[in-house]
Amino acid sequence: MLRAEAIEAGYGGLPVLKGLTFGIERNEAVALIGANGAGKSTLVRALCGLLPLTAGRILQDGREIQRLPAHQRTRHGIAVVLESRHLFGELSVRHNLELAAAHGERHGAARRKFRMDDVIGLFPFLGGRLDASVQLLSGGEQQMVAIARALLLHPELLILDEPSTGLSPKVVREIVGALATLRSAGMSILLVEQNVALAVEAADRAYVMSLGLIVQELDAAAWKGVLDDEALLQAYLGS
Repeated sequence: MLRAEAIEAGYGGLPVLKGLTFGIERNEAVALIGANGAGKSTLVRALCGLLPLTAGRILQDGREIQRLPAHQRTRHGIAVVLESRHLFGELSVRHNLELAAAHGERHGAARRKFRMDDVIGLFPFLGGRLDASVQLLSGGEQQMVAIARALLLHPELLILDEPSTGLSPKVVREIVGALATLRSAGMSILLVEQNVALAVEAADRAYVMSLGLIVQELDAAAWKGVLDDEALLQAYLGS
């Protein structure tokens, strides 16, 4: 479904991604794990079109998309929830979601999978907070709004950048439950996460990233036992 081949990117002439290659198949959830500074968020920005490549290519179903701007990648079925979320804080939950739904209606009709009722079913709290200003919500509630907004774009691939950061265990459990529902419905997911225990529960397999490179690929069997691999956790995650 999506493949990055020998991609390089960085900031102000400073390389961060250094010939990185990985892939995500249709209908699977893949985790990308690594310590702070590994380049995970830089990779997310490169995949969704917010950071240009200096080398390599990104393929979606065999078609090169690395030259497409971010809004066109969204139209091609790639939605991202950045760590900073980028919600419209002064607007209500309803208006944040309706903006995404309108975009999805125009550009994602052929892929349509989610309506407002669907995302409220996934995150029931939304039903009672639709008219609340987003800036008055807790961090966990804002994260749910951000995920719901991404789903209303009708993506084929959902990219989540550190979705558990700063959230309470209760909210994390709700997000893990939502991801399980999405996986069972066939959504492709790239979960970029430093919380390995959460990632193990939410993904089928994983890549380990360090210093701008993929240093290890973990198949389903190895991934389920990764929490017992003390050498790997210490070497690449510092845990």
